[in-house]
Amino acid sequence: MAEDELLAFREHWKQELTIKNEAHSNCNVTLQPSREDSKLKRYFEDFGQDRSEPEKRQDSTSQGSSKGGQDAFLSAAKTPKEDQPEYVSIAEGLLDGRTSPLLERIQEERTRRKRQYYSLTSACNTSSQQQPQRKINKSHKLVDQFIQDLNETNDIPFFDIELPYELALKIFQYLSQTELGRCAQVSKAWGVLAEDEVLWFRMCQTEGYHHGASVSDSPCWKSMLRDCKNSENTVRSNWKNRVGSISQLQYELGKVLCDVSSCDSYVVAGYTSGDVRLWDTLHWDSAASFLKPSPLTADVTPRPHVSHIRVNNTVAVAAYDDGCVDVWSTETGQEPVHHFQIPGRVHALALSQESPTLATAAGLDVRLDQPDERGYWRTLCQATLPKPVESIVVVPGAGGRGGDNVPLVALSAGETVYLLAPEDLEPRVLHTVYGHPITCLDASASHAALGVKSCGWAMNDGGNKIQVYSLETGQSEMSVGNSAGDFSCVNLRDSPPHMLVCGNKDRRVRVFDLRTGSSVTSLYAHHMGVTSVQADDWKIVSGGGEGLVCVWEMRMGAKLWEMHNRHPVRHLRFNTSTLVTANIPDEKSPRGACITDDDLTAHRRHRGVICHYDFSEDSTSQDHVLPICRSNYVESSGYNYNIGLAVPYDILSGSHSSH
Repeated sequence: MAEDELLAFREHWKQELTIKNEAHSNCNVTLQPSREDSKLKRYFEDFGQDRSEPEKRQDSTSQGSSKGGQDAFLSAAKTPKEDQPEYVSIAEGLLDGRTSPLLERIQEERTRRKRQYYSLTSACNTSSQQQPQRKINKSHKLVDQFIQDLNETNDIPFFDIELPYELALKIFQYLSQTELGRCAQVSKAWGVLAEDEVLWFRMCQTEGYHHGASVSDSPCWKSMLRDCKNSENTVRSNWKNRVGSISQLQYELGKVLCDVSSCDSYVVAGYTSGDVRLWDTLHWDSAASFLKPSPLTADVTPRPHVSHIRVNNTVAVAAYDDGCVDVWSTETGQEPVHHFQIPGRVHALALSQESPTLATAAGLDVRLDQPDERGYWRTLCQATLPKPVESIVVVPGAGGRGGDNVPLVALSAGETVYLLAPEDLEPRVLHTVYGHPITCLDASASHAALGVKSCGWAMNDGGNKIQVYSLETGQSEMSVGNSAGDFSCVNLRDSPPHMLVCGNKDRRVRVFDLRTGSSVTSLYAHHMGVTSVQADDWKIVSGGGEGLVCVWEMRMGAKLWEMHNRHPVRHLRFNTSTLVTANIPDEKSPRGACITDDDLTAHRRHRGVICHYDFSEDSTSQDHVLPICRSNYVESSGYNYNIGLAVPYDILSGSHSSH
């Protein structure tokens, strides 16, 4: 309230009180309490109920017999009930806010207001006995007290007096970080509530950090959340600026690289020599990196090529050209824990990321294997399809041990997509259109996405599309994408919620919103077609047939940087701070290259390469900077590296100089 408005309000109040007092004097009612005294009495009536017994007796003596009835009523209201149950007193304590940690401050405020009430009451009693001309002084004091109470309205927040601490905390948990920061500036009481550890612990888990932690694991969850946010921002900045460490996972004796798979910190690779090697990028334990074949096939010469490789956090699986399949434990390594053989060559292999559920397809036959509770592997089901299986996917979220989780497999054969579960006698048909083969397949916990190739007159209906099916109902929910080229890869499992990212042979990477069916972005990425792609909430990483790995900013559609190696990018997978790429040759027995020579370095261009990028927070040191970013400005080539890191000829020259 402005100063001039306050003075005007005070003068107007004084004039009204003076006119009313003169009217009461003319009516000879000066011996009775005035109306202002009654207002004052009602205004402080709530505070009179909290007085102690000695104070009530003192006040009754000063006020005379006219106050005796009120004091008797207040004393009776404050008399404790001896015979009431204990839970009644506990409930009254909760209603009075006695469980609040700010109880001392509340009591001090109540005591201060009691004293003000006593002083004003005695002043009013004394003024009622004085001359009429002195009532202006009492009115002046009443106005001052009223203005003071208006100014002190926010001294104690509502939660301190009316609500218990637990209920106030329940309300505060619906606030955001910004709102909690604003509430902490209101008062000390709200500051205590806004800094509560339970609030920040729940907020930390809501943001996706420390899911398996408890409240007692950290002394300050607000600082923990701030550190996680800062670390996330640093990692994102490292991604955008290509600041990190790069390692090439090589095994020269393996000859030509056949297949690569990765999951979290594990990377497994299979070679034409029949060798399988496993890397743990967190510990780099080379002692357990060689996975030995089964003793039943160890003496076979020449060793068959490794056709497919898969890995998760518990097991690693390798399929060979002769139909043998070996399963190793990622913890023990060395000897396989399970071995079986299928007639013919294995055409498709899939492994669940959540559990050791393995799906294998060879020709027309499909089988599903899983260990029981004692660790013994069992074949859950087998099926024979009318056409050879081309691709197979284990649906995420299914296949866990125990509970009601039942493994579910999606597989494509020709122009038909099937769903296979152990309880089904025959595979269920999810999609089939005669003459329209399936080019790619992926599945999430609730949906399946498949690329459909249009032929003949169907090209006039918009070209090739991606059909999205609901796994619960088995019905098609939408069709996205209209392209003249075939969809070569689709990623639904690792994409953000309600998003789908796919690559096409027409050189473009596309992102679709499954809620509306609209295109979010379309990027001209690779001139030899897109071979692999993955996206999160802000970036897209794509690999092409020409060997380029490109990182894109999704919102702006701009290329952040790219790296080049020989051979097509057949494997690409990233998490928050790491990226694993694999350039796998199409030719497993290159002409004019004698792999058995002693000088293996001359044939590096034929082998393929696995690259591991680390963009974590501690990768900003000089030792962890990428080789292309450590160039000296004195060198002409180094000057070009630092100015245009995404220019193709700079990347190519940088790769030659690094070798």
